[in-house]
Amino acid sequence: MSSNAALLFQGGIGVIGLVAMLLFGIPVLLVGPGLWPSILLGALGASLTYAALLLLTRVPGLFPENLERQMQGLYDFASSYSPVVLILLSLLAGVGEELLFRGAIQGWLMANTDPVTAVLAASVLFGLVHYVSFTYFLVATGLGLILGAAYVLSESLVLVMVWHALYDMIALYCLLRFPRWFGVRIVDPVTNRPHE
Repeated sequence: MSSNAALLFQGGIGVIGLVAMLLFGIPVLLVGPGLWPSILLGALGASLTYAALLLLTRVPGLFPENLERQMQGLYDFASSYSPVVLILLSLLAGVGEELLFRGAIQGWLMANTDPVTAVLAASVLFGLVHYVSFTYFLVATGLGLILGAAYVLSESLVLVMVWHALYDMIALYCLLRFPRWFGVRIVDPVTNRPHE
């Protein structure tokens, strides 16, 4: 996928979320504790969530499938884009996906059901949209649960947008900078052999 198409896709998700919120009159909890606390708590949450996930990947047999295969695919995808495009993709994913999944979907469900049902349903949908394997579905659903709970507790969509965007940036940086942490093999295009 070209960088323009990837950026347009991620931006389009946010537009869909905004349109849904406007069409259905979904109430948005924007900056519960305030703008700066939301930004700081989002940054802290992203760092802690990624660190926890990184530690969980070290537990033998915890994930039902070989996570290395998914990481190799993600590495191949991410390494085809420039750092600027990856930062923009992370920002657009954080803003756009949170507008759709926490703002529109979870917001609508919270207005029509209870917070637990809203968080669970929006998180499973979030996991399904990110489905590339059952393991990746579980990880994405888990992240959705964390972001959904953070949205309910903080009443700040800005907080979960920052959290999601920075989480993606940290994850992509670590994957591209330290691929061996994830079992990724980098193949030299000239010799067609793995780098040592």
